[in-house]
Amino acid sequence: MSADAADLGAAWGRLRAGRRLHGIAAALLPYTPIGDIDWAAFERHVARTQAAGLDVAVNMDTGFGDLLSEAEREAVLTATRRVLGAGVRFYAGAFALGAADPLAAYREAVAAIEARGGTPVLVQCPAMHRMTAVQKADLYRTVASATEAGVIGFELSRRFAPHGEIWDDETFARLLEIPKLLGAKHSSLDRETELRRLATRDRGRPEFRVYTGNDLAIDMVAYGSDYLLGLATFAPEAFAARDHALAAGDVSFLARNDALQHLGNVGFREPVPAYKHAAALFLQATGGLASDAIHPQAPRRPESDRELLRDCARRLGMA
Repeated sequence: MSADAADLGAAWGRLRAGRRLHGIAAALLPYTPIGDIDWAAFERHVARTQAAGLDVAVNMDTGFGDLLSEAEREAVLTATRRVLGAGVRFYAGAFALGAADPLAAYREAVAAIEARGGTPVLVQCPAMHRMTAVQKADLYRTVASATEAGVIGFELSRRFAPHGEIWDDETFARLLEIPKLLGAKHSSLDRETELRRLATRDRGRPEFRVYTGNDLAIDMVAYGSDYLLGLATFAPEAFAARDHALAAGDVSFLARNDALQHLGNVGFREPVPAYKHAAALFLQATGGLASDAIHPQAPRRPESDRELLRDCARRLGMA
């Protein structure tokens, strides 16, 4: 255990009722049964998420960003801006998958996002796996410094996708020193690692946002994390109600979080990448989508999940 790893008492000491969260939902990109993007359903879902009071992130793992063409990702950006209207912030994944020159690829992706008024979220690429902590920090610094308002980092467990990587502690410490790196989505699915991130952040740069991506421990928001979650796209209104309860110091936060965590445990069980089909199934069951269709190359859940997810909806008062 490293010096930053909190013991149980220190972890409990981080509990923070009355804290206002920054909540971002990684939006599902719906499809039609014949395998096309369902643009009308996507736009309705983006509008619903905004109306619930959450910020929207697109072209993330939940939005099949790694499976989309560059043209499709740009079409998603354009549709998102159209739905949200001028001046409303949103977040979007910036990719360099398979690029011979990751820096050039990130710059191009970031430019497309900023041209539509979005904040880039730098999604890891395989080339980063071969970089030292210094090289990774230099790459993030170069990309972020060229932006108008800054970027968000993203460390992703390989349980989600093979291009992901959980940074070592040196890398995270170096990234904290980059002024235009505003925060980082942390998707290790490991509480101890995230608590260590929070402790390092609090000592070195308190304004830096650690966005939990742990869909199996969404109460990390009570310990100092904000969130950028795929689970939030299942039920944005329920997440917003939970967040309001925490900000108000209302004990109903606990029951609301428990019901949402049950949904997370069902939706994000192994194989984890199939959670995107679980999202479509849940949204279909609760009236948010007409179909459970997802990207043709994405893994699916078994038919039996329909009843599991209907039970989750009943616990949330959505069925």
